Amino acid sequence: MTDRRRAEQSGRRAEWFALLMLRLKGFRLLEARFRCPQGEIDLIVRRGRTVAFVEVKRRSEAATAAAAISPQQQRRIVAAAQVFLQRNPDLATGDQRFDAVLVAPGRWPVHMPNAFRSDG
Repeated sequence: MTDRRRAEQSGRRAEWFALLMLRLKGFRLLEARFRCPQGEIDLIVRRGRTVAFVEVKRRSEAATAAAAISPQQQRRIVAAAQVFLQRNPDLATGDQRFDAVLVAPGRWPVHMPNAFRSDG
């Protein structure tokens, strides 16, 4: 198995664990791996009137996972979220936020609500 394929499988597994944790918190999956020319969003979930655009990061430690969400990546996620909301205008009327779920081996995923803001 190639390193790229191994990383892809590891990322999908991390997203599955992140989604499981979010579902236990009452979130419902709207879309996984949303892609558009502007960027990609790992998970888009909703609880009540809040839509959360979630970046999932898997690293050996949660601290390095949090640092792995660069400002450039944040801008791409925000741009992709705008496209998603344009395509789903009924969801644009509620609250939106940008969360992160940090996944480290042997640990429960760490959910960071409002991990970053759309204005920078």
